[in-house]
Amino acid sequence: MIFYVYIIKSSKTNKYYIGYTNNLERRLFEHNHNNTQSLKNKGPFILIYKEQFINKLDATKRERQIKSYKGGNEFKKLLNI
Repeated sequence: MIFYVYIIKSSKTNKYYIGYTNNLERRLFEHNHNNTQSLKNKGPFILIYKEQFINKLDATKRERQIKSYKGGNEFKKLLNI
């Protein structure tokens, strides 16, 4: 099964959100239709970045690594901003 780590940006708040999923299209739909508790009413969201992994463990490790960047230089470098 393929997993994705993704970064989305809220058009409403201009904030970035990082997550992982095994169905990126479904997850983006959920975010954009207020089906996620943590991001409810913060959309619409735009997919900014994604990485693909062959297992959940690698995806969750990468998600934690990206979250540890806390918007710093490594995060900006990843997004080319």
